[in-house]
Order: sequence, then C-alpha cells, then structure tokens
Amino acid sequence: MFFNGIRAISLTAGLVLIAAIALPESPNITPPANLTAPEIVEHMLLHNRTQADALKHYQGLRHYQVQYKGLANLVGKMDVAVTYDAASGKSFRIVSQSGSKLLCDKVLKKAVDSEAEAAQDQSATALTPANYKFLLAGTESLAGRTAYILDVEPIKASKFLYRGKIWVDATEFAVVKVRAEPAKNPSFWIQRPQITYTSAKTGDFWLPEFNRSETKVRVGGTAIFTIDYGTYQVDPAASATTASR
Repeated sequence: MFFNGIRAISLTAGLVLIAAIALPESPNITPPANLTAPEIVEHMLLHNRTQADALKHYQGLRHYQVQYKGLANLVGKMDVAVTYDAASGKSFRIVSQSGSKLLCDKVLKKAVDSEAEAAQDQSATALTPANYKFLLAGTESLAGRTAYILDVEPIKASKFLYRGKIWVDATEFAVVKVRAEPAKNPSFWIQRPQITYTSAKTGDFWLPEFNRSETKVRVGGTAIFTIDYGTYQVDPAASATTASR
C-alpha cells in the first residue's frame, strides 16, 4: 500500500502537467495589451493548433528519481531515453537504474509505463476550456520575459487534472511554469502532492525542463519525485519548418 501511494505521486507529477507543454514557439507574434483570460487561452490554443506539426522528432535522456525519508531512507534513480516522432508518438527505453530496486520497480518503471500509455490520448488531461476554468491573476517576469499568470480550476475532480497556477509566456503563449496540486487525491496513503513544473527553449521549441512533486505520506515521512528532462536532440528539419513560416 505504501509504495502504491508513492507510485501515485509519480504518476500525478509525470502525467498531468505534460499534456499542454512541449510546444514550439509562435514566430513573430506581438501580443495585444490588456488581454483577458479567455483571450490568453485562445492565443494559447491557437499556438497549439498552428504549431503542432512543427515538432517532428526529438530524442532526449531523462533522469527520474524518487526519494523517501521517514520510516526508512530510500532513493531510486532511473535514466530513460525518450524518442518522440510526430507519426508514431513517444517511446521510452530504460538505460540504467540504481538505488532502491523496490522504488525503481514499483514507482519509476510504473511511472514510465503510465506516461507512455497516457501519451496515446491527451484530450482528457489537456489544458483546455473543456477541462479547466481560467482566471487571470496578473503578470510576472520569468528569466527576463513577461508571463501571464492564470489560476486554473478543473471542471471535474480527477487525479489526472490539477488546480493551481500556470505561467503563459506573453509573446509566444507557451506554458512555461506550473505550480499545482491534483484536483483529486490520487491515493489514500498520501496527502495531495505539491507539484512544480518548468519548461525551457531548445532552439525554436519550448520543451519540458524539470518536474518536482513533494508530498507527505500518511504512514510517516516525505516522498519527493523528480524528473530532470536533460537535453534534447531536435530534428533540424523541424526547426527549419518553423523558421520558414
């Protein structure tokens, strides 16, 4: 039961935040001033639709880790090669693992398997008006770029949706940061995880950078799950397609 609870942390952190991210930039867009929340969301969705075909292929090496401190001190680590292809989707290959075999087998491997399954159908978790209500909370400078801050509230309670705040780049309308918790607690054995996600630019594309989830376990202790997305090798043809538009 305990490891099912920690597994729920990893599934929540690894799945709910990715559906609306990994998007290429919108070239040569100057955002109008004083946008409302619906207008920001409309720009974000337009960005998604018009740029979805620009990212054709990439490869990367992710670094997964889960750490539990409490009744025992355990750490499990796993390196996973990820390949994305626009035609076939994502594929995952475990390159190495170390530390607690139990955590690797019961948490990290299950998280990778579940993300691969969820990648086949993202509509149920996508950051869209079908799944969320949006409220403009202000603006903030992130790494020298202005970002809109939106409060997001799920329309229905689901462990694969979340409530919290998102930061949307004010020029390219990519989601650059998320701070949230699951809309529904994914397991009795844990309190709601506190999740932070960031993305960063690789060439012309915004891609996942880091994901961290921390939660208290009811039987005692704290569990922290992280994904360091590492560096990417993007198919040059994809960038050329974006630049030519």
